[in-house]
Amino acid sequence: MGKKSRLKNRAQEKKAELPYVARPFAGLPNECDWVAMRELVPSATAPLTIKGFEGTTVQLGTLLPIGAPAMRRDSGQVWAGLQVQHFFGDASREIATVLLDALNADESGIFGLTESPEVGPRLQDIVANTSLEVTVHDGFDWWLADVEPNEEFEHALEHANEAAMPTSRLSSVEAAYWTSTGSKEHLRWVMPEDENVLLTALARLHVSGDDVIIPGARFVGMFRAHGLLAPVWDLPLGTGADPLEDAAATFKRKLDETLADDSDLTQEVRSARAGLANRQVTIR
Repeated sequence: MGKKSRLKNRAQEKKAELPYVARPFAGLPNECDWVAMRELVPSATAPLTIKGFEGTTVQLGTLLPIGAPAMRRDSGQVWAGLQVQHFFGDASREIATVLLDALNADESGIFGLTESPEVGPRLQDIVANTSLEVTVHDGFDWWLADVEPNEEFEHALEHANEAAMPTSRLSSVEAAYWTSTGSKEHLRWVMPEDENVLLTALARLHVSGDDVIIPGARFVGMFRAHGLLAPVWDLPLGTGADPLEDAAATFKRKLDETLADDSDLTQEVRSARAGLANRQVTIR
């Protein structure tokens, strides 16, 4: 066998060993918040503890300066970004790869990927956290936490801050985020249940009229991202996040009860389920 053939075979073997992972953050603490930070939340951070690097300050962020996948800062801190341009099929392995590259580096710099990573650890193998403590920010001033600003950096920061929509994470339930686009307000809530089971439960609630979070709100559909559904509600202008706390907890109790309902679907529920399925927007 010639050299080119051997290289081709090795490349094919590598590709076969790294299949697409539909739910890459499954098994991580607060899986739904990982998905929300990657796809829905403009600006948020969470501290990470990485096995073997307990003495290094590691921070997970939604978006890093210049969209970097990972950075080793001059201060010695290491940051990993969730909102990046590349996606080779397993976000968990990709983030773990660049994070470990930054942690093992001798000098500060930016670390990324230009091709699919080789077989190696995933986040599930290296993250020691038992929970993800998410802090939502009004903008990206946290980029300056450990550096002195300069004119070029301040210009990039100003541009990023202008694009950041006001967002708050609810404390009464997991991975539910209020956000305002200026002309509209929304509740976006990433949920951990199996897609088909959750879709059926939401259809039951829709038929019974129990899918209204607060008066005047409207359940408009859902995002699909990384194997999970994120139902979305339009909210009356001026709602804000605070009135959603008790309402979301009440809805969660109703949802849990409905998820346990294994009775046959009525024709009305089947029709509602089909309608909701058509109102899904797949992000990744």
